[in-house]
Amino acid sequence: MNPKIIYNSERAPEPVGAYPHAVRVGNILFLSGVGPRERGQKAIPGVTLSADGKIENYDITIQTESVFRNIRYILEDAGSSWENIIDVTVFLTNMKKDFPVFNKLYSQYFDGINACRTTLEIGALPTPIAVELKVLAWID
Repeated sequence: MNPKIIYNSERAPEPVGAYPHAVRVGNILFLSGVGPRERGQKAIPGVTLSADGKIENYDITIQTESVFRNIRYILEDAGSSWENIIDVTVFLTNMKKDFPVFNKLYSQYFDGINACRTTLEIGALPTPIAVELKVLAWID
């Protein structure tokens, strides 16, 4: 018997690679990296691209709120909830510019959750986005 269960949300954006939205092992749910894209949409919320596909401008607030919404979709569709988040890894492409805004939003959305968190600055993400989160949660 396979000890893992695969979940794909019908509300979250389609993965950009060969991976599921989440995998459950025991009572732990491991989410793949979640960005701000919306299901079935080409445009990325809060991002303006040039004709050659490079980021001209972006709004970290809009992107972050979209990421949080997508995480909620995946958690709920897999039988968990926002309140069950236990660990978060945050990837930002511009720590100096975006961390203060991201951190303020995070503290609002995660008030009372008390999840562990690690925040990293990285050079780029697979799509033209400025923020992505990797989340672990438990399932009752």
